[in-house]
Amino acid sequence: MTTELTLLVWASGLTVAQAMLAATGGNLQQGTPTMAGNREDQPRFTGWVGRAYRAHRNMLENIVLFAILVLVAQATGRSNDQTRLGAELFFWARLAYVPCYVLGLPWIRSAVWAVSLTGLGMIFLQLV
Repeated sequence: MTTELTLLVWASGLTVAQAMLAATGGNLQQGTPTMAGNREDQPRFTGWVGRAYRAHRNMLENIVLFAILVLVAQATGRSNDQTRLGAELFFWARLAYVPCYVLGLPWIRSAVWAVSLTGLGMIFLQLV
């Protein structure tokens, strides 16, 4: 398996871990009965729990782009050093993004997100 595909698999694992972090926080903040219910009229999550949910949502938005780019690079045989580096930048930046967001480090979080976006851009540029 190529580096890019391996990192895509790890990125999916990171996405699941983020979902688990957010769900655990939701249980702590709202209680298990509320979280096990249908969640209608659920109060808004606050503090680190709200940030964990927003970080997870952001990952869901970004992993779609990452998956498309990696899979197209693989399918077209355009995987190279630049796509590998782009995938590495994306994955490691997304891994760093989680604690930056959950801990509430806004400027650092934005910089780390920009690094992950740079990784996506590197892959994209190899495909166009």
